[in-house]
Amino acid sequence: MTTSPIDLFVSALQLRADGHVRAAERQMTSSDSGTWQIATFHVETDAEVHADHWEMHPEAEEAVCCLSGGVRLYFRPAMPGGTEDVVQLKAGTAVIVPRGRWHRLELNAPSDLMSITLRHGTRLEKCTD
Repeated sequence: MTTSPIDLFVSALQLRADGHVRAAERQMTSSDSGTWQIATFHVETDAEVHADHWEMHPEAEEAVCCLSGGVRLYFRPAMPGGTEDVVQLKAGTAVIVPRGRWHRLELNAPSDLMSITLRHGTRLEKCTD
């Protein structure tokens, strides 16, 4: 087996249930059932983190990690008319998003982020005013 560095800002790592790990193109909305993805991003604007959309992963929790910079992670209210919960992430911190919980990000500063989740079934929904 030949080993070489993988640019995590270009490729994602996919972890399969059979123990195999491979570098592959990032899948942001859905991937093979049972395949976990580790994806790393450098982001400079809210548009790059789809701040105007809610995201939800029905089949697994998600670890959202802030490697540099800072972000705000919002959780959609559980009840109509409720308020959003917000978690501030600074460099070197992470939050676990519960399975099935709608969430979105906004930047405090340009940031390097890492997402770890089972992307199968991931849904996006435009935020409404």
